[in-house]
Amino acid sequence: MAEVTGAYLAAKALQKEGVDTFFYLLSAPIVADCLALGMKGILVRNETSAGIMAHGYARATGKPGLVLSSHGPGTANVVSALANATADACPVINFGASSNHHERHSETFQEMDQVALMKPATKWATQVNYVDKVPELVSIAFREALTPPHGAVYIDMPSDVIGTKVDERQVAWPSNYRTESRAYGDPALVKKAIDLLSRAQKPVMFTGSGVMWSQGSKEMQDFVNATGIPFYTTPQGRGVVPEDHARFFPGGRSMAFHEADVVLVVGTRSNVISGFFTAPRWNKDAKFIVVNMDPSEIGHNGPVEIGIIGDAKAVLGQLTEAAKGRFNPSAKTPWIDALAARDARHSEQQSVLMDSNTVPMHPLRLMREVRDFMQRDAYLIVDGHETLNFARQSIPTYMPFHRMNSGTHGNMGVGVPFAIGTQAAHPNAQVIAVTGDGAFGWHGMEIDTAIRHKLNVLWVVSNNANFTAGDKPANPQKRLGFQRYDKMMEALGGHGELVERPEQIRPALDRAAASGKPALVNVFVDEFAKSSTNMGIRRADLDEH
Repeated sequence: MAEVTGAYLAAKALQKEGVDTFFYLLSAPIVADCLALGMKGILVRNETSAGIMAHGYARATGKPGLVLSSHGPGTANVVSALANATADACPVINFGASSNHHERHSETFQEMDQVALMKPATKWATQVNYVDKVPELVSIAFREALTPPHGAVYIDMPSDVIGTKVDERQVAWPSNYRTESRAYGDPALVKKAIDLLSRAQKPVMFTGSGVMWSQGSKEMQDFVNATGIPFYTTPQGRGVVPEDHARFFPGGRSMAFHEADVVLVVGTRSNVISGFFTAPRWNKDAKFIVVNMDPSEIGHNGPVEIGIIGDAKAVLGQLTEAAKGRFNPSAKTPWIDALAARDARHSEQQSVLMDSNTVPMHPLRLMREVRDFMQRDAYLIVDGHETLNFARQSIPTYMPFHRMNSGTHGNMGVGVPFAIGTQAAHPNAQVIAVTGDGAFGWHGMEIDTAIRHKLNVLWVVSNNANFTAGDKPANPQKRLGFQRYDKMMEALGGHGELVERPEQIRPALDRAAASGKPALVNVFVDEFAKSSTNMGIRRADLDEH
């Protein structure tokens, strides 16, 4: 056999893992070898964007996303993206080029301790020191990224090490290094959980993206159908059960949390997104049943009545089996009636704004048009401050992995790169990103990436001329002005539309979709519309978190 470089070994290891797409900027490592092996490279304009695209790709596929970054500042630019992926429990792998190993501590060009930089932002970070160890390190990277809770990992690749050649016959290729087995819950605790839920007067189910990553969507639907328990999800866990299900009451979310007496928590963490499962967000007397693969989540931030360590898909199946004959899933209980009434009242309040033809238009009017335009299986990315909140209860999601936002870390600006990563994963799917104008600005230049790679994302900019809602008098610290982002898209070769009136929205969306190009619809909305105060809709009900 011929001698091969460490770069080739890394690319070959990725090929064995089934990697077909990566995101990169110039001077990143192993690019040529990956391209030579048939992988698709998405050349971007900024490494932070590349990391977020890899995150979006992972969320759209359930597979790790791959980002390749250049020396020093190039890799440093990926840190915030990897921190966001780790906080979101999403598998992203970063290979970073670094200065020659033999020149370390000499202040050579772009010398930086990149492993130390990456450790706080990732689950695992290491450096390649021996060329024949590359396949082993890649196998560890995938195992770390995919072991629950998922997260980002980093491999530092000194140029001289990965450029070294080795006889391929001397290289050991790891195999069978991950298991597909699932951890089932303690049967006694599963029975105890069903006993408690069957006695509850006001039960609620609350789930997170752990259900999606375990491929447990069907099992969750089976459980809801078998028990009739109302369910809610984290923003990143949406779509595991279609949100037109009879036991989903989005407008009653705050009421459900405040009044629930028993809460079944599956595949999510006790953190700011979940309100820490404590008062005042939740009923202080509620009993919690927590199902999680991570033992450290059992009792985190507050006591649990029953803690079950196990895989979400597996335990949901156990719970459904144990629930047989114990529930009347179609029963109209006082609890169901109360949640339905609250949900209907919320919808009625919201419809006043969603149906309004006033100018300047309310953002909820825009959300209604996007909702009616979208295909049922569309991928939706939502980004921004007010935009996140307005979109949450006005645009439903019907399939797992089909909705994304900034997640636990609150990393604004993900809308443009998430959408590109998603479209790269599913070139023929409808991918729509609804983003605020402030959020768009973080990575807006990446629309050029979409145009060059013919990734026909549709961006809808809810343009209120400000970071967050406007103030009177105008606050210069957040004032942006009504900029023509549509002209920016046109100048780069995409399709741009400007919308200033409600009746113009749908025709603009239709033209954008028919253009056969990446498109941006720039919609001027009421700059003073705030998601927390309009029409008496409470912030607790509109709050994305």
